[in-house]
Amino acid sequence: MKKSTNIDNRLYPIASMIIMTLLWQIIVDFYDVPNYILPSPADIMAALVRDHSLILSHTKITLYESFVGFGFSIVLSFILAIIMDSFEVIKKAFYPILVISQTIPTIAIAPLFIIWFGFGTLPKIVVVIMVCLFPIVISLVDGLEKIDRDFLRLFEAMKATKLQTFFHLKLPYALINLFSGLKIAATYMIMSAVVGEWLGGDKGIGVYMVRAKNAYALDKVFASILVIVLLSIITIYIIDFIGRKLIHWK
Repeated sequence: MKKSTNIDNRLYPIASMIIMTLLWQIIVDFYDVPNYILPSPADIMAALVRDHSLILSHTKITLYESFVGFGFSIVLSFILAIIMDSFEVIKKAFYPILVISQTIPTIAIAPLFIIWFGFGTLPKIVVVIMVCLFPIVISLVDGLEKIDRDFLRLFEAMKATKLQTFFHLKLPYALINLFSGLKIAATYMIMSAVVGEWLGGDKGIGVYMVRAKNAYALDKVFASILVIVLLSIITIYIIDFIGRKLIHWK
């Protein structure tokens, strides 16, 4: 019963997307909308096939920036979360700063990173770290806070060290929150790298989008958007799959 329900839940969005795509194609064909105003799904797929080698080469750069930044943000999040969980004073000092950092528009601060770090991949990686760090840290800290105090007292009674308590109680308990934060961060990961590429660079899917937009080749712009959406969805599904395997007791 549960399996059939899950299948139904997946079929609804797929069916909706198919219907919207067909309506989009019909409207564009019926009203003869110019390609430079709104390309049809068929035009977008044709551009994707025609430019697949160029899009692939740019996508590799964006994926490198995204996953390197994502990896660094996970490591930094663990370090910050452990420190904040161990020292209440540091948590009170850094928590508001983390919140304030999310009020700064990425598109406003990204040019500063380009000025400081150049036009290579480093400023884009820094942008990804800045965007992904907050949801992962906050989710992990909240997960570490929600541990049942009776469990902590049990570990104290068993003379467990702080390290043993963290690895055998706190971290497993916080994994559910951690993977929620990872999935949120994954939705921003590729997008933040693309924003960095928009503002400066010579490689990446964001650079490809800017060049296509300047040439009024909207079919190529939509093709690159499709690639970004698909990569983000695949990344989220991979994280969700790993999460289900690691927290199977959920």
